Amino acid sequence: MGGGERLFVLEASGGGRLFSVHPDGSDKTVLVTGCRIPDGVAVDVGAGHVYWTNMGVPAADDGSVERVDLAGGNRTTIVAEGATHTPKQLHLEASDRKLYWGDREGMRVMRCELDGSGVETLVRTGEGEDDARDATRWCVGVAVDPVGGHLYWSQKGPSDAGLGRILRAGIALPAGQPPDRRGDVEVLFEGLPEPIDLELDLKARALYWTDRGDPPRGNTVNRAPLDQPDGRWTSEILLTHLMEGIGIALDPDGGRMYVTDLGGSVYAAGLDGSGRREILAAQGNLTGIAHAVLQAV
Repeated sequence: MGGGERLFVLEASGGGRLFSVHPDGSDKTVLVTGCRIPDGVAVDVGAGHVYWTNMGVPAADDGSVERVDLAGGNRTTIVAEGATHTPKQLHLEASDRKLYWGDREGMRVMRCELDGSGVETLVRTGEGEDDARDATRWCVGVAVDPVGGHLYWSQKGPSDAGLGRILRAGIALPAGQPPDRRGDVEVLFEGLPEPIDLELDLKARALYWTDRGDPPRGNTVNRAPLDQPDGRWTSEILLTHLMEGIGIALDPDGGRMYVTDLGGSVYAAGLDGSGRREILAAQGNLTGIAHAVLQAV
């Protein structure tokens, strides 16, 4: 695959696919098929890998994480089925060279090395089948701020219930504290319709997220400053009228965001939501999206 910008997109329908396109929606290339409800995707340009999560069958506790080369070759499972329950959004953190993800019915935020070793739980919000039926415990979106030293995640709550939350804690577990009894967890937002994926613009110190719940606050893209001068967390809605918004990828250098929804669309817009346009439509049930600037080979 040559140089230039590409978007890597997951389709949960149609047997489960990973494809890539130019940022204008052209040159769609299917890289992988047969993914088991893929949800989160991340790209390591330097090493030439694309990673994604497979939710699997939630009742079976058989989620996994896989990777391929940028052109779709050498498909490898790095986190075996069952080592994570229902993995959702995936984040590759360049500073510590680790993968982070939310585990929905597993009620965890997890991470591992880029080869899949060293799987660990950083946050646990519940345990057992009874807790797993409580969607307010489900961890979905994840983002990492290595500068501020924070891990962010979303707990979406039941569909359209207005019980969604966004929380944060230190990246590392506090000494002597287990992941289910961390003393450093902060609730930043609560009462959200159904928050899903998170992204950080570390240059502008801003948190972005998608929400697939009911309008007017749901089916939106939202933004909040990371540094709140008075300690009150406020946010603004940047995009509306998504068809169950899921994935979000930021290109701070290019001043753009890219968003997917379960209705099958990919949207491009400015980081403030301006200039929105649909670059792909009717692509199936789209989930995760990642933006990458590839090196020419």
